[in-house]
Parts: sequence; structure tokens; C-alpha cells
Amino acid sequence: MRCVIERDYEFEAAHRLPQVPPEHKCYRVHGHSYKLVVRVEGEVDPETGWLMDFAEIDDHVAPLVAELDHKHLNDVPGLENPTCELLCGWVWERLSPRLFGLTEIEIAETRDARCIYRGPPAG
Repeated sequence: MRCVIERDYEFEAAHRLPQVPPEHKCYRVHGHSYKLVVRVEGEVDPETGWLMDFAEIDDHVAPLVAELDHKHLNDVPGLENPTCELLCGWVWERLSPRLFGLTEIEIAETRDARCIYRGPPAG
């Protein structure tokens, strides 16, 4: 049996987008209540009855969330231009080598604005 599991995380952070024109509202420092969704896909283990323990996902994601929570994202190495798209890629680059079966990262800046990144298969 193949399935997808997902785990949600939240963090608060400020940023500004230095590549947009100075008159654009996102040029100025502002903050978001970000929602991060991590999706893992694979075969359910017939013995355990699960694809993966959610705690295993937490073990990989919690340090990244701690690195981002209540930070100015522009100051985080690799996020000098912290668009939602580049933030998804940043998370993917750090998780995919360690989290087998990672298929998708979703980050929402607001309840109606988000990016979904589907990188190459992990593992």
C-alpha cells in the first residue's frame, strides 16, 4: 500500500524582498505567520502499519523551524532574498538528503498565499 503522510509546522518570521522596486510593499520589512507542510510518500510497512513515525519527521524538521522562527529571514545564510519560492527550496535542500521519501514542501505566508515545491525524489 502506497500513501502520502504530511506534517504541519508553524513559525513567525520577518523579511523583506530586496529585489523588488523600493515602492513595492514587500520591499519594506514585514512579518508573516508561516505554515510549513512536509509531505513524505512511500510504501506502508506491513509490520508497523505506517509509512514513517511522525516523530521521525519532527526530528528532521524541528531544527530548521528553530533556525527560522522569530528571525529576520534575510539574515539567515542562503535566504538573502527570502521569497516564498526560495524559502521552499532552502527547506528542501536541507531536508531531502536526510528525510527519505520527501516529495513536497509547502510554505504559506498567509492563509491564501503559498508555494509548493516538488523536488527530485529523496533518498
